[in-house]
Amino acid sequence: MTYLAVPISARNAAQAAEQVRRAVAGGAEMLELRMDYLEGITVDLAGEVVRQTRALAGTAMPLIVTCRDTREGGAIDYPESLRIEVLTMALREGAEFVDVEFANSRKSAFRRRIEPALTAAPKGRLILSAHDFARPFDDLRGLYREIVQGFPAAVPKLVYAAGHINDCFQAFDLLHKADRDCIVLCMGQAGLISRVLTKKLGGLVTFASLDEASGTAPGQVTLDAFKRLYHCDSIDRQTDLFGVIADPVGHSLSPAIHNACLADRKINGVYLPLLVQGGREELFAFLDHVLARPWLDFRGFSVTIPHKHSALDYVRQKGGFIEPLAEQIGAANTLVLDSRATSDGRRLGAYNSDYAGALDAIADGMGIPREGFRDMPVAVVGAGGVARAIVAGLTDAGAKVTIYNRTIERAEQLAADFGCAWSDLEGLSHLHARLLVNCTSIGMYPKVDATPVPPESLKPGMAVFDTVYNPAETLLLKHAKAAGARTIDGLAMFVNQALAQFHLFTGQSANPALMRNVVLDSLRSLVDRDK
Repeated sequence: MTYLAVPISARNAAQAAEQVRRAVAGGAEMLELRMDYLEGITVDLAGEVVRQTRALAGTAMPLIVTCRDTREGGAIDYPESLRIEVLTMALREGAEFVDVEFANSRKSAFRRRIEPALTAAPKGRLILSAHDFARPFDDLRGLYREIVQGFPAAVPKLVYAAGHINDCFQAFDLLHKADRDCIVLCMGQAGLISRVLTKKLGGLVTFASLDEASGTAPGQVTLDAFKRLYHCDSIDRQTDLFGVIADPVGHSLSPAIHNACLADRKINGVYLPLLVQGGREELFAFLDHVLARPWLDFRGFSVTIPHKHSALDYVRQKGGFIEPLAEQIGAANTLVLDSRATSDGRRLGAYNSDYAGALDAIADGMGIPREGFRDMPVAVVGAGGVARAIVAGLTDAGAKVTIYNRTIERAEQLAADFGCAWSDLEGLSHLHARLLVNCTSIGMYPKVDATPVPPESLKPGMAVFDTVYNPAETLLLKHAKAAGARTIDGLAMFVNQALAQFHLFTGQSANPALMRNVVLDSLRSLVDRDK
């Protein structure tokens, strides 16, 4: 079993009691009492907190007691002798685990006091932990072996900062091959997936913070997110994995809608935010890591800024299937991995669901059939992956498209590919178009006070479509509404393309009403959080 543990990082006993109540009510499966956060700690105070926690959480709730050295993330610099006394007291009080820094465990004072206390507490177990808050360990597997050989009965706990998502794979390898209980986690936003995947890979414990402000390590996922967003109670070794590849990725609502739809269709899967920083080389390395580890059970990826072109190149390089439409557009927003399709156990496919999702959203928003785009003057702002998909769709429908972009060369190249006109952004000041489409990320949360188009360029009778969906009403759409233009938000396109992706990933149809409601609820939560 993998325990979902909540650290109790209180300054006093009363605050600890409140945090314990919240953790138990939220569904914690284990509690970690971080005694190094208690102000003015004494052995008596620590004992009071342990007994109080037992009374509130019940005897079935396992406890880890930690009094962390500041050199490995401790909150208050308490003397070594006091920290040892707190841990031995915890074992006498029946704590299931005590956590000792591996570096300190080799000191004679620790061994002289902790080992007899463990012998006298047969239900108590020792966690030996090592942390690097700056970078991955030089030799993760070697450190694991050193702990196991020196203390065969201990639980190794190895936690390091992931500078890039690709740093996580050595942690996955260790968990996959481990022959005993162990804890291996990566810190930071790039390491978030390691905290969720611990349940799939069989780690003994993963840690969740009570809220975003009370984490005890960088990148901890909140208890609410573990339970409600990632549905961690249903994750097991057979869980299929999906995710959105992006940089940045923290704003993405894709995990919320896809996880809701996976649960709705009773599919054993979890959809993750995958922060893949860098460019082509880093994306290729990430996908290579995934393909080299079929036991991770990744089945599909949504792909967005800035990786849509490179994702298509990767599939082409690997000889995978490329949907003709994605080839025509020159960008992929969906990758599918199918382990059943080929003799070598992998099938990689690239698709683009932006095309149909955007055209259907625009046509519905303007109240016209697709045939109504013929000869329509259209201004498209941007020349990236979304722009390519929308330009391909509009030109195929017969629209007269002009591409506006900050980088002239990119606008000119995209225009040449689809037989369009092009201009720099200055051309927006004398805009004559029936439809304007923003394909940039300008105005996206959290930079909601920006707009890609001067307000004076917007005219009555014009339709303005913003592919940004977070927020639903961008500053561009507010300006357009004030000018008397028809506005079309990015939610319809987002939901349309996500529905197509879900079908590609799972072979099943998702509920569009559920998707839209989840997006709207998530956007409202973001607004409430920022107030």
